[in-house]
Amino acid sequence: MQIITLKSDDMFYATLEDMVKNLNTTKSDLIKKAVIYYKNVLEKEKLKYQITQASLKVRENGLKISQEFEDTITDGL
Repeated sequence: MQIITLKSDDMFYATLEDMVKNLNTTKSDLIKKAVIYYKNVLEKEKLKYQITQASLKVRENGLKISQEFEDTITDGL
């Protein structure tokens, strides 16, 4: 197991102490859970961005195909 040292201001430390008491846990456990939670949030944001980009690309391709069909209607067929 690795040891991490964290420097904090008094306000952060007081907040941490308060949360530890309210959640009936340790500072180490609370910080571990917070880091894992934040990692999951970042991964979800990244996935959301990737899905949005893919959706925009599909929309562009769909509009292009739709325009090609429109063009065949007016080309005398």
